[in-house]
Order: sequence, then structure tokens, then C-alpha cells
Amino acid sequence: MTEVFFYHLKERPLEAALPQLLEKCIERGWRCIVQASSPERVDALDQHLWTYAEASFLPHGTDRQPEPQRQPVLLTEGAGNPNGAQVRFLVEDATLDDASPYVRVIHMFDDSDPARIERARHGWRAARAAGHEVAYWQQDSQGRWTRK
Repeated sequence: MTEVFFYHLKERPLEAALPQLLEKCIERGWRCIVQASSPERVDALDQHLWTYAEASFLPHGTDRQPEPQRQPVLLTEGAGNPNGAQVRFLVEDATLDDASPYVRVIHMFDDSDPARIERARHGWRAARAAGHEVAYWQQDSQGRWTRK
């Protein structure tokens, strides 16, 4: 079964947390897809991942660029999996109909919108009902993740 994790952004924004989680996935040899809810958000994440840290390099691209299948981290707003990712990140309002093709699906949501929190709760119930292993992670005051 797929692990479906819910990461609750409380202390740091998505732009600070996402690169760290992607780096951990790459270290494990996993390919990733980051699914956003709009082309503008994909573009913003693409730019951010090139500049988030001077000392780091996170190889990535978007599904609008040539040869998306070669990207270890692929940014998209679509539901496909052209790079054969084992991990799918769903940010903001992105949704996924079937988690089963992945080793792990990670929902990332923040405190700023009660509707997003409610969607995360709904996603938790749906993943559990589908028989997936679910876990909830929350940021502490230093931005570290704690499993609750």
C-alpha cells in the first residue's frame, strides 16, 4: 500500500519546506512529481527551486519543457506521471484520484486557509478508507517535522 502523508505547514512556508523534503527523496533514489494547482504556481516553484540555496542544487524541470521523463523532480499541474515518480507531492489545492502507483503521496497544506485544512481532513479520511497507511506531520517552532 501507498504511504499517504499530510504535512501541516505551521511555522515555515511551502517554499522553505518543499526543497528539504525533495532533497530527502532524491537521497533515497526516488523520483518525484510536485503537482501544483496552476501554471503560475508551477512557474513560481520552478524559479524558487533554482535559487532557494546557494550551496544546493536540486535537479528539476517542468512538464512543459523537453523530455520531462528525464527529470528526477518534475513540476506539473497535471495528473500524469511522465518521469515515473515514486513520490507525488500535492501542494495547495492539487488533488489526486489514485495514490496506488506511488510509494508515497505527500499532501502539503498550511494554516492560512481553513478550507485547505478541511480538504486535508477529507483527504485523510479518503486515504484511510482506501486502505493506505496514513501519517500526519506537523512543523515545530524550529521548522522540524514531528509525527503526530
